[in-house]
Amino acid sequence: MKHIIGLLVIFVTLAACGVVAQAQQPTKIRRIGFLGVASLSATSARIEAFRHGLRELGNVEGRNIVIEYRWAEGKIERLPDLAAELVRLKVDVIVTSSAAPTRAAKEATTTIPIVMANDNDPVGSGHVASLARPGGNITGVSTLAPEISGKQLELLKEIVPKLSRVAVLGTSTNSGYALVLREVELAAGAFGVKVQNLDVLDPKDIENAFRAASKERAGAVLLLASPVFLPQRTQIAELAVKNQLPAIFPQSEFVEAGGLMYYGTNTADLFRSAATYVDKILKGAKPADLPVEQPIKFEFIINLKAAKQIGLTIPPNVLARADKVIK
Repeated sequence: MKHIIGLLVIFVTLAACGVVAQAQQPTKIRRIGFLGVASLSATSARIEAFRHGLRELGNVEGRNIVIEYRWAEGKIERLPDLAAELVRLKVDVIVTSSAAPTRAAKEATTTIPIVMANDNDPVGSGHVASLARPGGNITGVSTLAPEISGKQLELLKEIVPKLSRVAVLGTSTNSGYALVLREVELAAGAFGVKVQNLDVLDPKDIENAFRAASKERAGAVLLLASPVFLPQRTQIAELAVKNQLPAIFPQSEFVEAGGLMYYGTNTADLFRSAATYVDKILKGAKPADLPVEQPIKFEFIINLKAAKQIGLTIPPNVLARADKVIK
């Protein structure tokens, strides 16, 4: 009997030791690479939405995930090197802030999963085969930028009823540029508005573009999404006011910096959605099997301070549709 009891004691002790050893095994830390074209300060709200989305799914920085950030600081030419650096770090997944970083990541790896947090035309850019079946190692969120541009022009026409000429500032080398511009031109034709296309390839060209818009008597400005613009958002908002030009912007950050209007996708929601993709991939899902998500939340923001500075009265019916009004 004593022999049996002894064996039981040994068995229980060994089992307990096994449980303790298992409990003490460190949680595997997964590495997430984040490739951004701007800077943390320029996109802090988006990054916080992304991190919050990860936390909601049980991914806590320092406990089971680490995020390796790489910022191009507005210099697109730096993206390939930064993407290659993340590949060398052997991150488990790369998250890209917009189309340009997605292109750089795509060229850097065909094996590491890539999640687009904000891509205006992933199919047209060749990043995915289709929205329903991405194929390859890329998936994520599309922003519907081409479709939105027509609505943006419509809003400009509503606040400037006599609008006959609009200056469109964009960057021709930016992914999806041609498609978005074509949509703007189609909408402009329907509204009887002429388009003044101003190609801005470098931050130093921004002031010249506004000068050209004023010289040609543009009645408003429509700014297309570009990695050149976001880091210069305060300067651009100030130039629009200085030149007395009502402007609608491609990101809400421009309105927060003093710009007049924003209409588009809820950017924070896009980045929260990107966190969902990351979580699924870390749990074993393949990008090729995850359809690209299209936005369902849109927001319209008006800055009445900017309106007052350019002597513009926003029609009550337009103001009533705003999700947020800055006074």
